[in-house]
Amino acid sequence: MSRLVRGALLLVTLSAGWDPAAYAQPLPPLDAARSPPFTATLSNNSPLAIGMNVEDTSRALGTALNYVSGRPGDEIFLAFRNIGGSGLFLHKDRLYLQFRRGRLAGWKGDWGQNWMWQ
Repeated sequence: MSRLVRGALLLVTLSAGWDPAAYAQPLPPLDAARSPPFTATLSNNSPLAIGMNVEDTSRALGTALNYVSGRPGDEIFLAFRNIGGSGLFLHKDRLYLQFRRGRLAGWKGDWGQNWMWQ
């Protein structure tokens, strides 16, 4: 079979299977009053924000905070976030939260080695 015939058959096959409904829809018109903010489109629509208190932070993460160290008001807390995993083993990431004067000042995720695989 020549190269030209093979190319023509490929083109016919692709065009016969072309379905315009299977392609992406056009973008809606830009209307700032109608479109939600970017953070509202995320699955976690209560993100962490600097200045949150301990209760708001715990509510946003959906988990209890564990005290690690520090004076009252200037503590470091640890949150274990369950991010799924296989049906056999759950995968939990650690998130350290620094509070100063009772307000969230920063956080750091810890994706260290799993002790089970060492």
